[in-house]
Amino acid sequence: MTTQKAEAADESADDDARAGVVRSEEALPDGELLRAVFADLGAGLYLTDHTGRISAVNPCAALLLERPAAALVGADAHDLLHRDAHGAPRPRSACEPLAVLQHGRAVRGDDECGTFLRGSGRLLPIAWTASPIRRNGRLCGTAVLFVDAGERRAAARRQTDHLAALEHLAGRLATVTEISTMLSRTLEIDEALTRLGCLLVPRLADWAAVELRTGPEEVRRVAVIPPGGPPAGRTAAEGRAGAEDHTAAAGHTGAEDRAGAKDHTAAEGHADASDDQGQTVWQGPLPPLTDSSRAPLARVLRGSDALLLGPDDITAAADAPLAAAHGELFSAYGAASAIVAPLRTARQVLGALTVTRLDPARPFDAADLALIADIGRRAALAVDNAHLSARQRDTAETMQRHLLDPLPRVGRLRLAARYRPAPQGSPIGGDWYDALVLPDGVTAAIIGDVAGRDMTVAAHMAQLRHMLRSLCWDRQEPPSLIIDRLDDAVINITDIATATVIMARFEGPDAGPWQLHWVSAGHPPPLLVTDDGYSRYLDSGQNLLLGLGLARDESRYDAIEPLPAGSTVLLYTDGLVKAPDGDLDGGMDRLRRHAAALARRPIDDFCDQLLERMAGPGTDDIAVLAARVPDAGERGGNAAPGRTGAPVRAAEGRA
Repeated sequence: MTTQKAEAADESADDDARAGVVRSEEALPDGELLRAVFADLGAGLYLTDHTGRISAVNPCAALLLERPAAALVGADAHDLLHRDAHGAPRPRSACEPLAVLQHGRAVRGDDECGTFLRGSGRLLPIAWTASPIRRNGRLCGTAVLFVDAGERRAAARRQTDHLAALEHLAGRLATVTEISTMLSRTLEIDEALTRLGCLLVPRLADWAAVELRTGPEEVRRVAVIPPGGPPAGRTAAEGRAGAEDHTAAAGHTGAEDRAGAKDHTAAEGHADASDDQGQTVWQGPLPPLTDSSRAPLARVLRGSDALLLGPDDITAAADAPLAAAHGELFSAYGAASAIVAPLRTARQVLGALTVTRLDPARPFDAADLALIADIGRRAALAVDNAHLSARQRDTAETMQRHLLDPLPRVGRLRLAARYRPAPQGSPIGGDWYDALVLPDGVTAAIIGDVAGRDMTVAAHMAQLRHMLRSLCWDRQEPPSLIIDRLDDAVINITDIATATVIMARFEGPDAGPWQLHWVSAGHPPPLLVTDDGYSRYLDSGQNLLLGLGLARDESRYDAIEPLPAGSTVLLYTDGLVKAPDGDLDGGMDRLRRHAAALARRPIDDFCDQLLERMAGPGTDDIAVLAARVPDAGERGGNAAPGRTGAPVRAAEGRA
């Protein structure tokens, strides 16, 4: 007996060696080992015979499948257990564990392609592995190991949902950031609000509209973005651009003219009007806001928080003309859900933003309401800033125009000047001109550009102009010395940072000859245009601009140029020649050629045509001052007797 046990142990050791099994000396015998593994395995395991029927099942499998082992053993594993994700039986031909009995290779299913039917009728998502069982080299069954993958799938779904939510939030934050950036880039209200609508449609809404309060009861619709994208038909911005072009062509550039152009544009924009292509023009004045209306738009314009509207709110009967006008948009474009949010600052409600969705399956929710309300607050700040900037601009422009006195009547020397402010939405610049008859009878022409914007630059212009006038009148001396004294004053008694200026004296008797005696402090050079169409820049007399200060032993120097009879001297600011791409040389060449072509035009027509031909999409203001000396033998004049315009001695300095 002992000999037989030893021989059996030797045979078992040989089998282990052939199978690659390594055992310790304390290892359990084969039968006990298999039973221990089978019973204590923390995963479900069942074995099948060569026909696919279950021949053994471990306790964990019975627990997961919610079936007693007796009900499992002998059953066809595929028919009893295998289902698709919806609980429908799977075809035997598509059963991968069953296919192991055919090809004899182990297969593995991840947690997306395995589902078992539990005894309770519930589905069990699984991750599984099916391996062939061989005996004496012959395929005799399969071993199917599986675990519950439900929690894993749920965790994966939660992770996917969290990632989707983060992406959604990131997208909304990106939209809000883009809106904030866009609103900060322009002070043109209608343009900014139209761009706002274009960012909201179709990212967050299917169509949008913006209304502004223009008075205690007055309301104006400034933007409508229909389904599909940018505004159809003529927009308020396009209408206003046309009105401004007409205004500019007529030569009106003041704040009052700009306001009139806006009123004219608004009067065109009725909801029942059409443009030249027959498209509805929704922008324009709306019926007045009343205290009695309970319609969403009226409530928001009177101070309500943002409102979330459902189908019943959208289709409710209008209780006032303003509500009816708002309802026309809903009737025209449709809506299943809408939000009406105020454009509100800490002090007042400036308008309302309406956004809608057309799909009933995708209505706005509370998160959307908070987002649109935040966008409304940002838009309100932009509108408020634009209003403040416009008021400052109008004040600065009015101050600036008051500084540009009418030109003096100076005998046979003819003067003309033009000033064109920066386009609407651009800050007021520091361009200015002046002309006066000095005590010695000479006409002085001055043009300059003060660094700064809006109210500050208007104040600095006033300071500089009055100081220079006083210095010119104080004593008879060359322009360079006057500008040196002006520079000292700028540095020591003002907060003007820098400025450029040309001061020029037109010296000579009425009958001629005439000469130009000038100094330039960092300003573009004068342009001389003869009556035969020859033009050139007078590059002499260029000196350091104001505000930087000269060395103690330095001074500016003058230049003198004889003026042919009938010639024109043009003083101008850089806005006339500055191109959007910064090509100053190209602009100066264009100015020289256009001025030569206009040499024989009357002086006023000369200035008007130059502005028209040199006009471009620049954002700077422009000032020009032209002086034309008499033709040879020209008679007449209105100079005061005895005012001969005698020259003064030029200051010595660098040549």
